[in-house]
Amino acid sequence: MAKRAEDVALDNGIQYIKDNCVLMTVCNAEPTTYAEAATTFKLADVTMAGADFTVSNGDTHGRKVRVAAKSAVPIDTTGTATHVALCTAAALLIVTTCTSQALTSGGTVDIPVWDDEIADPT
Repeated sequence: MAKRAEDVALDNGIQYIKDNCVLMTVCNAEPTTYAEAATTFKLADVTMAGADFTVSNGDTHGRKVRVAAKSAVPIDTTGTATHVALCTAAALLIVTTCTSQALTSGGTVDIPVWDDEIADPT
C-alpha cells in the first residue's frame, strides 16, 4: 500500500490531524506504525503545529486538510525518500508517497505543500 490513513484520522476527521499532528517525517519506506515513521524509516523530520494545516472544501467535493510546505529540513540519515508521514506525539496518522529522491545526511530537503482529502459520501 503506497498511501494510508490510520483509523484515528478517519474516525475523527481532518480537524483531528490539524489539532494533533506534531511531526512530519520523510521516510525511506512506507511506515505502518509510529515507531517506523519516527525512527526506523525516518530520514528527516520537522516539527508541526496547527498553523501548518488549513482545513477547507475538497478540490472536487468533501473536505481536505492542506499541509504546509517545509523548506530546508535537516536530513538525519542518508537514504532514498519515498514517503512522508504525519504523526502525533505517539501515533501515526497519515502516510503519502513523495517523489523518490536520494537524501544525504547533513544536507536539507524541501517538502512541498500537499493535501489529504476526504470525499463526500456517494
